[in-house]
Amino acid sequence: MEGWFVQNWFTVLSAAGIIGTLLFGAKSVRDQTKTGRIANLLTLTQSHRELWSQLFSYPALARILDKAVDLEKQPIALDEKIFVNEVILHLNSAFQAMKSGLVIKPEAVREDVGQFFSLPIPHTIWEKSKKLQNDDFVEFVESALK
Repeated sequence: MEGWFVQNWFTVLSAAGIIGTLLFGAKSVRDQTKTGRIANLLTLTQSHRELWSQLFSYPALARILDKAVDLEKQPIALDEKIFVNEVILHLNSAFQAMKSGLVIKPEAVREDVGQFFSLPIPHTIWEKSKKLQNDDFVEFVESALK
């Protein structure tokens, strides 16, 4: 055995170096992936915050969150349609990013989506706009509503 090692020490050392480099590279890629996913989540959170801050800037949009709104007496306003469609676009982007593994999936996102789209204004707008969405996204929202 000693004779073999003496004759092959350079090959063994080279192989160990290559294996070490591969392991270090794999850890580096994993760390970069994790960092990227967190950065994407922070960007998504910032977009979410900016979108929902419109409710404070435009108090008339608060009606969107009203569970007892009467759409017969007061139909959906244009600014409400625009806001809910922005929420749908934002949610679709977040859904696709989560599906692709680009962000860490927030806990209870399905329940949050279900609660929002069960409200009268979002539900009515969703029913009209879902035919324009990707099938997998529609399936996600519909499952959240159940």
